[in-house]
Amino acid sequence: MAGSTTRTVFDIFQSMEFGPTAGSSPATAQAWLEHHSRRLGFFIDGKLVLPEDRRSVSLSDGKGGEVCRLACAEDADISQCVASAAAGFQRWSAMTCHQRADVLLSVASVLGQHAQCVSELCDVCEAPGSPSALARLLQCYGSWARLRDALAAGRTPHGVVEVVTSDDCPLYALMLKVLPALAMGNSVVVVPGRRCGPPTLLLAHLFTGAGLPDGALNVLTACDGTLAAKVAQTPDVGYVAYGGNKQDGVTLCKSTAGMGVPVAVSPCVGATCPFIVFESADIDSAVEEVLEAAFKKRREVHWVLCVQESVYDSVVARLRLRMSGMKCVALLSEAEGGRVAAAVQEAQQQGATLVQPSPASYPGAQYPPTVLCGAAPSSSCVVSPSPGPLLPLMTFRSNSEAVTLGNHSPHGQAASVWTEDLTLALETAKSLSVGVVWVNSHSVFDPCLPVCGHKDSGTCTDGGQEGLYQYLRPSSSSSSAPLPRSSPLPMDYSAFGTETAPPVIPADLSSAPPSYLQFVGGKTCKSVSGGSVAVRPPGGGGMLGYCPDGGRKDVRNAVEAAIKVQPGWMKKTPSARAQSLHSLAKGLKAKCGDVASSVRVQTGVSAEDAAAEVELSVARLKVWAAYCDTVRGGSLPMPKSGSAHSYPEALGVVGVVLPDEPSLLSMVSLLGAAVVAGNAVVMVPSEKHPLPVLSFVQVLQASDLPAGLVNVITGSRDQLTAALANHSVIKAVWYWGSAEGCQYLQNTCTSPLKTLKLSCQTEGQDWTGSDPGLLEDLWRDAVQWKSVWIPTA
Repeated sequence: MAGSTTRTVFDIFQSMEFGPTAGSSPATAQAWLEHHSRRLGFFIDGKLVLPEDRRSVSLSDGKGGEVCRLACAEDADISQCVASAAAGFQRWSAMTCHQRADVLLSVASVLGQHAQCVSELCDVCEAPGSPSALARLLQCYGSWARLRDALAAGRTPHGVVEVVTSDDCPLYALMLKVLPALAMGNSVVVVPGRRCGPPTLLLAHLFTGAGLPDGALNVLTACDGTLAAKVAQTPDVGYVAYGGNKQDGVTLCKSTAGMGVPVAVSPCVGATCPFIVFESADIDSAVEEVLEAAFKKRREVHWVLCVQESVYDSVVARLRLRMSGMKCVALLSEAEGGRVAAAVQEAQQQGATLVQPSPASYPGAQYPPTVLCGAAPSSSCVVSPSPGPLLPLMTFRSNSEAVTLGNHSPHGQAASVWTEDLTLALETAKSLSVGVVWVNSHSVFDPCLPVCGHKDSGTCTDGGQEGLYQYLRPSSSSSSAPLPRSSPLPMDYSAFGTETAPPVIPADLSSAPPSYLQFVGGKTCKSVSGGSVAVRPPGGGGMLGYCPDGGRKDVRNAVEAAIKVQPGWMKKTPSARAQSLHSLAKGLKAKCGDVASSVRVQTGVSAEDAAAEVELSVARLKVWAAYCDTVRGGSLPMPKSGSAHSYPEALGVVGVVLPDEPSLLSMVSLLGAAVVAGNAVVMVPSEKHPLPVLSFVQVLQASDLPAGLVNVITGSRDQLTAALANHSVIKAVWYWGSAEGCQYLQNTCTSPLKTLKLSCQTEGQDWTGSDPGLLEDLWRDAVQWKSVWIPTA
């Protein structure tokens, strides 16, 4: 019929577009951008808003063309956004777990309808994020949202969670933080990197159209790095999760120090990861996969190829053959091309030879894929590689040498191991200090397994059940009560811990009160400085004794002793560790009278209360012994054929600054949490009440714990805190003390990154175990997770 607008089935299949739906977006990315005049603002309270007077920044594609302009948020936008998120949290958390799960699963369905638009927008913005991978995230966290009440026993949501990413962070990594936060009942304010800005705004629009309450998800874009700190400073924000490069993460940690909000950092961009090829590997498959990993269009990590000497010639020959027809890789600018060329020249001067496509000519901001054969482990192209299509190649002879090369980097994000020998693969995976190991594969991710950076690659866990706990906080009665919100204190960080009272050295030791000793390397000893500090009873009158005035050198000696014994302790069987803790509990029971007397004299509590604290401490050690034999981690389903495993590992050496009360029970609780997971500890007793811990040293001496596993150093809390924070070997610091100390640690423990557990000295913290999540939370603070992927054909 003339003038008819009815479309035939053939027309519909030719366009393959969905029909109009309420709240739907245009079918293509370009149409969506044109619909908004290529000027994007913020997503606040369920709507896309664009104030007219806001500054904006341009987002360009790989060819230099302008994709769109992004508005820069100002203080008024921050206030409006956080207020919307606070109201959205009330609406979102009031829904039942099943209702929240249904919303997230509905979003997965809507995302499928608009997959083409999302995929195109990610491509044009160069923000990697496959719609199918995002749908898998939604399905996984929709299921966890339904089970949240069982998971969150004794825990509550933070409220408003801020998710921050750097400009080079992929969209998948951003959503790996947004979705679990929503699943646990939080509302989210997203401060995305520039390239993730448009896709995040589109997803927020789709989320709200699928039933997410207004204000539950908000997006602010920025033109500089100050926006994230300004959002974190608002009182309603309870937690900050960061993903991206380390430099921006360190800046965020320093700028939020002292605000009373915890910051978890995942440097998922820029890490150096080993690609280890053994002689028993399928060489053809390994070469094909390493070229794909190293020279694909956009890389989040830098790969280093490690090849066993016996197959070196074979691998290089295949590399030459496979790379002969490869095209040049586009760089961000010609200046970047100059840096890449300089790095190649430096490697050649150090003896490296090149494998490049022939001819190796490159116009403008491009560079050919290049393998640097024979690169030295100390070369800058290995230690701190420049951006660009460079693949350093090193050789090894044995399995232990391969592990040494793999652990050479300060990063600990991931590794790829290639061998047909499963025993060799598992042994290598166990020895590598990384969070993810792929066997005969690479870059395989699924939200069912945790992703946890080791060493300098992060302070939190994403993915799996373990990654959900960061978006829940313990109840206020727990020993892990949240830090009070406040403005940063004016501090001279270089002077923290340097102004201490002069040590007291008694002139007549024969008539002086008793002098106590530190415990380092399994032996009692004086401080290296030789000074002592007076210990007084609660009323302030009289003198109970003298304690060593420890300092930086004492911490250095304690860490040296701890690092020697910790690997052996970690390798002990769970039953052997449990037996040692039972022995420690038995020793404390035998000396309960002496220890209780020390608690009573030092703290001023009654004899009955002191005896009860000792009895509870004995019971707590036995509970920790039981933790050794409990099953943790396990096998989880893979997105394709094969198997995958996750298991907890020790952090290494943990520094613990103990609270004032209860001096004995808190010490036993924290010591047990650390050593049961395989860590060694350097403990700083309360400056006010050190004697109960020093009395416990006699129990440690008589136990069968390895010498150096537990070390006790007394002295000024601030001085010893500064020494722990600045020691590069210490992996975590657990601190109970002043607001100044918490702020100092947040500002200082960034290079290398340390896991922090912070609490200001407040009344009402419960260490008796009435909170069911107390021990579980302490144990989770003492471990880091590793995932191993083993695909099959």
